Amino acid sequence: MAGVMGGIGIGGSMRHVKSKVRAVSSVTKAGVSWRQVSSTELGISNSMIDKPTRLVLKSLRSKGFLVYLVGGCVRDLILNRIPKDFDVITSARLNQVVRTFSHCEIVGRRFPICHVHLADSIVEVSSFSTVAKQPIRNSNPEFIKPRGCTDHDYIRWRNCVQRDFTINGLMFDPYSKIVYDYIGGIDDIKRSRVKTVIPAGASFTQDCARILRAFRIAARLGFKFTKDITSSLKELSSSVIRLDKGRILMEMNYMLAFGSAEASLRLLWKYGLLEILLPIQAAYFVSQGFRRRDKRSNLLLSLFSSLDRLLAPNRPCHSSLWISILAFHKALADQPRDPLVIATFCLAVHNDGALSEAIRIAKSISRPYDSSFQELLDPRHLEDDILRVEVKDLAASVKLALSKMTDESIISRAMAEYPQAPSSDLVFISLALQLKTDKIVSCIVKGRERGFVTKHGSKINYEALAAGNLHEVRYMLSRIIFDTVYPPHLNNHERRVNGNSR
Repeated sequence: MAGVMGGIGIGGSMRHVKSKVRAVSSVTKAGVSWRQVSSTELGISNSMIDKPTRLVLKSLRSKGFLVYLVGGCVRDLILNRIPKDFDVITSARLNQVVRTFSHCEIVGRRFPICHVHLADSIVEVSSFSTVAKQPIRNSNPEFIKPRGCTDHDYIRWRNCVQRDFTINGLMFDPYSKIVYDYIGGIDDIKRSRVKTVIPAGASFTQDCARILRAFRIAARLGFKFTKDITSSLKELSSSVIRLDKGRILMEMNYMLAFGSAEASLRLLWKYGLLEILLPIQAAYFVSQGFRRRDKRSNLLLSLFSSLDRLLAPNRPCHSSLWISILAFHKALADQPRDPLVIATFCLAVHNDGALSEAIRIAKSISRPYDSSFQELLDPRHLEDDILRVEVKDLAASVKLALSKMTDESIISRAMAEYPQAPSSDLVFISLALQLKTDKIVSCIVKGRERGFVTKHGSKINYEALAAGNLHEVRYMLSRIIFDTVYPPHLNNHERRVNGNSR
């Protein structure tokens, strides 16, 4: 869905880049090839920049400051994708940025930036003067100031070489319509690869959060790691456990809430990070005989595939949604359920615990379920009273699974049966987030809340979803589970195949 909403798929994006990147002027300085690329030739137009960012750029430029877009947003524009957000960098000092906008604040201590508030949007603005204070922490001769380069070239170059990955080290001037590439980012986009600016071992040692960002980028774009990154991951991947738990949650949310959750889980499993970050889910993969490079799917991956189809980088969900999916799946993995119980559960979650109505509608469903999932029992004839009890029991099991996912002792034992797996008791879900997630299915156990208004229609309110609106998250959870267990595309042939496979 992210590829569709971005306007073009991965394959189409790469053909677009490869066909356009030939029209590039290269400037060689001190043995380093610097490219100044026409943004028009790369297929970038200023209309692709969102309105709040255009306003920030225009306001700063009108005061005589240089302004650029920088980082992942430039990469995404080259790939004809909708960026998650737009980052602006300017020659203005931060206090000058603050004076330019009526609603603006400086945030951050180690690397301060400005947050410009425009209506419901926040545009991040950094300053070249702040970046200039940061030391360049490597001795690579390519990063020594080349002779004869202009002051503006040097300022741009210095910023780019301090970034994490080459494909994030691009700078775009929307007024001169030039993309500046000082570190080979366009070549790496063309090759569909994630490459660190400095050697991966040194880069990941400087900041182990870059390991998680590498997974996020590779999953979202469908890119591959360089051999340098692959070898460094084997040695340094476990260092992510030293990160602040809030930072881990943020990076996991970037992976799972922006339309590339399935690919992220597959990559984390392939490179041995899943057993550190989500040991319970890693144990499930092992129990399924799921190999590191397995192309098959399973219920957990199918649930996140359904989530991905409804999200995009600019249309994310709240973290409580993907956490509730993990908890729901854990409950089913521990105790498989009748498809009718799951259908009723979905309807009850959507209708805020109205079980009688959910039972009535669920029993009228004629759509076939996907019988290939091991977590589903063969259908039985269930009387209403029994169905009601089993649905409440499923809701209680989901709440129990959530508590297991936030219990260090349980998590530490998740991979105990697999002696070669690394030990991890990492819990990055905060208590406040746990309580918020718990409320999603509590309505089935506690009953309908006073003043509840049923959501009508299938249109998703993405603003409410990102903010964690309880009713919107409940609607999305019920829709994802139902469409996974009762896939709308399941035709008669698939029905027969699935039926014979049991």
